[in-house]
Amino acid sequence: MNQESSPSEIRPFRIDVPQATLDDLRDRLARVTWPDELPGVGDAYGVPVSFVRPLAEYWRAGYDWRAQEARLNAHPQFTTEIDGQTIHFLHVRSPEPDALPLILTHGWPGSVVEFLDVIGPLSDPRAHGGDPADAFHLVIPSLPGFGFSGPTHEAGWGRYRTARAWATLMARLGYTRYGAAGNDAGSMVSPELGRIDPEHVVAVHVTQIFSFPTGDPAELADLTEEEQKELGTLQWFYTTKFSFNTLMSQQPQTLAFALLDSPVGLLAWNGQLLEGLDRDFALTNVMLYWVTRTAASAARFYYEDAHAEAPKEPTTLPLGLAAFGGDFSGIRRFARRDHQNIVSWSVFDQGGHFAAHKEPELLTGDMRAFYRRFR
Repeated sequence: MNQESSPSEIRPFRIDVPQATLDDLRDRLARVTWPDELPGVGDAYGVPVSFVRPLAEYWRAGYDWRAQEARLNAHPQFTTEIDGQTIHFLHVRSPEPDALPLILTHGWPGSVVEFLDVIGPLSDPRAHGGDPADAFHLVIPSLPGFGFSGPTHEAGWGRYRTARAWATLMARLGYTRYGAAGNDAGSMVSPELGRIDPEHVVAVHVTQIFSFPTGDPAELADLTEEEQKELGTLQWFYTTKFSFNTLMSQQPQTLAFALLDSPVGLLAWNGQLLEGLDRDFALTNVMLYWVTRTAASAARFYYEDAHAEAPKEPTTLPLGLAAFGGDFSGIRRFARRDHQNIVSWSVFDQGGHFAAHKEPELLTGDMRAFYRRFR
């Protein structure tokens, strides 16, 4: 007698994109209508054709999705239902029995692909020249509405609902004591997870702390050199790159028509924050939005977050920051205003926004050092 599966069941999952989906993508990439652009303006008006066109041609004629699919499938993957939403996640248990569980959360326009290069060193340091006492059991979910955790079917899936889902996920996996870490949106979800589940989260590690000035000029009167540099990076980002946040926070559905119908539209939109990265990494992240048709629901994450009521109390769990050069990471005085227990602040000259991919050794080393005090 067949019985219906329980919503709380954890089901094995394997990525297997239909060939028809890949054939349709290749056909669309062969029939692109390219926009005109002004001569000599570079990227002042947005992502230039000179960046998108060669990447799109490589996507059509050179990129090997099946190889990337196999790389993802080399790690155990699962799905489960939480709060009415399918949640996809990688679950890589360490061979070290005393490893600390750690949930890693990505952001936009990233995906679980962000963390592929740190899975081995974090879960099995003995095999990567490290101390086995630094090992982690890794849980790496796709954000609700992103990739194989999408699309979403209800409103409200921003950082706060996601953090509650992550607490449920870790409890469902049997982890009663664990760490939380993340990048981009993951740097917002992870501290919130620590705030709502302090009985189980031991500490939080992030690559950005999104705490900003209130607008009072007195706050900026005596910034340190490091803080001035971070403020300059933030101001540059606001004036040249912030349109994606504004649009997705206000009208994600309007944007959805372009992203869901045109792979090159999706490539340009997501690619505005993927420049400077190797082609396969950039395209594999884009593919996880395209093959799952989740560009729209991923954009809604920004709307939900912008329209949610933020908790008034600051986080008090131990928090560590790894700040990587070329990315806004945080301004100390404002970070300490919103997070009362910052116990580690590491600064690196390089790494950018996707440090887990570009500087996996630096990020792994910082995470190992940070969590040693909480094991």
